[in-house]
Amino acid sequence: MGDYHFVYKDLEGASTQWDDIQRKLGNLPPKAPAFKPPPFTPDASDDQPKDKTWIDSKTSEELEDLEDDLDDDRFLQEYRKKRLAEMQEAAKVLRFGSVILISGSDFVREVSQAPSDVWVVVILYKEGIPECGLLMQSIEELAVRYPSTKFVKIISTDCIPNYPDRNLPTLLVYNNGAVKGNYVGLHSFGRRCTPEGVALVLCQSDPVLNDGHNGNEAIIEGVRKRFIEKVVADHEEGDDDYSSD
Repeated sequence: MGDYHFVYKDLEGASTQWDDIQRKLGNLPPKAPAFKPPPFTPDASDDQPKDKTWIDSKTSEELEDLEDDLDDDRFLQEYRKKRLAEMQEAAKVLRFGSVILISGSDFVREVSQAPSDVWVVVILYKEGIPECGLLMQSIEELAVRYPSTKFVKIISTDCIPNYPDRNLPTLLVYNNGAVKGNYVGLHSFGRRCTPEGVALVLCQSDPVLNDGHNGNEAIIEGVRKRFIEKVVADHEEGDDDYSSD
């Protein structure tokens, strides 16, 4: 009598002996198959050899997470640190790359208080003045070419109240909080005001332009080379126009 209420269950703890009999008689639907997890498949990336190529394929975030995984391999651990430092330095170098619009209230923070290793080129301008638009085109091209030099633009009267329009455009060069160069008017940059001509003027006495990869001498030499190539190309183009007449 003590076994009368004993309930038989299967391994899943669901089906009773009575349920099994009823299924055999067709009174209950067949029992659902037992759940089986999918077989374990190791991550293919785990099979990739851990060498320089493997580390070079990682992002900076992944490199930071790899510290524990490479504890047993001192060489790869050191290479990981070196690679991470290179990536961080590269990200630090390419810090600008465009002409930033600032207001008068931004001037001290963006220009005067810029880090001592950053050269800042400021263009004072006004919309609707053709000479300003011409110089701005050259400045925008140089900002892309030299992303470690900071280029900013500001409406002239926002920077200097009552600044005369006849002095526009004006280019100011700052470093370590001090004015290093002051170029008033478009004539300061040659007859045609090309990016090469503007770059040559900026590099006359100071290492203003910085591409983040080459030293000052290499940059100046490159600027001079591009300037000469531009002059020669313009001269040849002028000869062609004259011949066609």
